[in-house]
Amino acid sequence: MYLISAKIFAIFNPKARLWIAGRQNIFQKIKNSEIAHNSIIWIHCASLGEFEQGRPIIEKLKATYPNHSILLTFFSPSGFEVRKDYEFADYVYYLPLDTKKNARQFISLVQPKLVVFIKYEFWFNYINELYKQKIPLIFASVIFRPSQLFFKPWGSWFARQLNKITYIFVQNQVSIELLDSIDIHHADISGDTRFDRVIQLPEDPLEFPIIEKFKGKTKLLMAGSTWLPGEKILLTILEKSAVDFKLVIAPHLINKEHIEEIRTRFNSYNPVLYSDGLSEKLIRSKVLIIDSIGMLSLLYQYADIAYIGGGFGVGIHNLLEVSTYGIPVIFGPNYQRFREAIDLRDNGGGFPIENAEECLTIFNQLMTDANLYQKSASVAKEYVYENAGATKLIINKVKEYIVAGQ
Repeated sequence: MYLISAKIFAIFNPKARLWIAGRQNIFQKIKNSEIAHNSIIWIHCASLGEFEQGRPIIEKLKATYPNHSILLTFFSPSGFEVRKDYEFADYVYYLPLDTKKNARQFISLVQPKLVVFIKYEFWFNYINELYKQKIPLIFASVIFRPSQLFFKPWGSWFARQLNKITYIFVQNQVSIELLDSIDIHHADISGDTRFDRVIQLPEDPLEFPIIEKFKGKTKLLMAGSTWLPGEKILLTILEKSAVDFKLVIAPHLINKEHIEEIRTRFNSYNPVLYSDGLSEKLIRSKVLIIDSIGMLSLLYQYADIAYIGGGFGVGIHNLLEVSTYGIPVIFGPNYQRFREAIDLRDNGGGFPIENAEECLTIFNQLMTDANLYQKSASVAKEYVYENAGATKLIINKVKEYIVAGQ
């Protein structure tokens, strides 16, 4: 049913078309790669966000097991299309749809020595086939919630499938307690591997001359992964704040229509595009629009304060990439499913807002109260470093199944 639905949506939706096209002749592509001639460690991620959680694991595996090849699979085009040339993966494919036949064929072609699934990728046919073939399967950075099927009175079948997983690393104590309630005990708290990823960002920063010229000596508000509701709020901040600052907008969607919409909305502030390169217009502008992907996490180094989008939709985007630089962050009201948002709210490193008026108040306070700003910046950075270390725990577990260096 999922496949049929995807084919229907592919008529109208570019992302669905990529989802379908990427899986065409997938088994022949894998066979032609002669992947079975190598010792494979397979890591699977749903999309780009899960990839960022898996990335520290992948890179540590590559360093620890240089004689093994890394297979990276994605479920979604938004992960595959961005990371299909990822330097630490020897093979990158879409994951074939989770059917018994596909799982059996895929695993027989790949013959992995060990498998790591990131966060929520509970594909039960693949789990069952790996279990039958006695291939170790580790889940990393999982968060369990009472609303999931595993913990419902009618969810016993789903709960039993968790017994087929070799080991489960979860992010919090609540997840452990939920697993205990259904007699699943092969699990441990590791935390979130994204912390290990983001602490690397400030250590070897790249220079971005366009951002440096645009900012000059002015305060900079960096708005990352924005959507329309947040962009409207940012315009209000520009219009009403007495603080002199410049704004960088990195929208979540960078199609031509959305970029043009942003340019029109901020027209009074001489907006320029990052793709325009170095020009005199940068100095005269108060708004710079990032119209390319892959650099946002590195741009936060120039920010004095950040706004992260998604909080007026299904949920906020990555807050940790900002916090690792020691930058106070503002985000929308739909953050309850994100542990880091709750933690940053509680320790004063992050500030949820309901509307433009609240955002304006918080922005002005942070920009005019040096003590408040410094405290917020310090606790944000400390929070990231205090929660690092998940990758080491997971790699130590891997070493129980694969000898390091071989």
